[in-house]
Amino acid sequence: MSDATELAQAASDSDPRTGLRAVAALRRLLEQLESVQVRSARNKGWSWQEIAAELGVSRQAVHKKHGRQ
Repeated sequence: MSDATELAQAASDSDPRTGLRAVAALRRLLEQLESVQVRSARNKGWSWQEIAAELGVSRQAVHKKHGRQ
């Protein structure tokens, strides 16, 4: 079983401490994955607008978050 799958299962744990820790870990993982994919898209010539459309956010938001990478 993958770490992400284990975290997703732990996020629904009946113990709030376990669930909240898993949610926090999933959030960190998601941020890392987003950064990797945005960097990949930029390296392939994607515009900030194209990336923003796929993420469902504004161009300004994605540029502010990832523009320094």
